Amino acid sequence: MKYRILLITSFAALQTTGYAQPPAEPTDITPLLIGEKASELKLTKVDGGSVSLNEIISGKQTVLIFYRGGWCPYCNLHLAELQSIEQQMLAAGYQIIAISPDSPESLKQSIDKNKLNYMLLSDTKSEAAQAYGIAFKAPDRYKERLSKASSNQNDGVLPVPAVFVLNKQGEILFEHINPDYKKRIKGSLLMVVLNELREAEPAK
Repeated sequence: MKYRILLITSFAALQTTGYAQPPAEPTDITPLLIGEKASELKLTKVDGGSVSLNEIISGKQTVLIFYRGGWCPYCNLHLAELQSIEQQMLAAGYQIIAISPDSPESLKQSIDKNKLNYMLLSDTKSEAAQAYGIAFKAPDRYKERLSKASSNQNDGVLPVPAVFVLNKQGEILFEHINPDYKKRIKGSLLMVVLNELREAEPAK
C-alpha cells in the first residue's frame, strides 16, 4: 500500500526540464509524486565532503526529511522527535537523512544541540529541494538569516518542510508536505506508516 499526505491548496505549472524558478508561495510548489524519484544529487556532509544522495539511499530504505534550518525552533523540535524514534525506524528497516539549506558548520551545531545520531546533509543552494519540487522563494525577512546559516550560499530559497519515505531505488512510497511550517508529522504516525509499508512489502 502506498500513502500520500499532501497539504497543498494550489499548484503552479508543472516543471518540464531542469529546475523551474521557485514559486513565491509555499502553497504553489509542485512536489514529486508517489512512485517518482529525483535525479542524481550531490550534497555536502558535515565534514565538508561531497556525497551522492542516491548512493546513500540505495543502501537502505530511507526517511528523507527536508527542514528549514537549525535557526527554526519548529525544525529543532521535529529533529529531536525523530531522534527519539530513530531506533524504532532502524528496527523497521529505515534510515533517517535530514536535509536543509544550512552550511556544514550550521549542521554541526544542530547535531550538537539536538544530540542527533542520524545524518544531516547540506543543500545550501536548494538543489535537492528543487529536485523534489518543494522549494519556494523565502519572504524577505528570512533572507539575512538564510544567508548567514548557509555561509552566504543561499540566495533566499526555502524548502517546505517535508517527509519522504523512499525505497532503495529512490522511489517515493509516502510523503507528508505541509506549507504551514509549524505543523509536522508526528513520530507516532510516521511509525504507523513505516510499519504498514513494511507489512505491505512483497514476500521474498
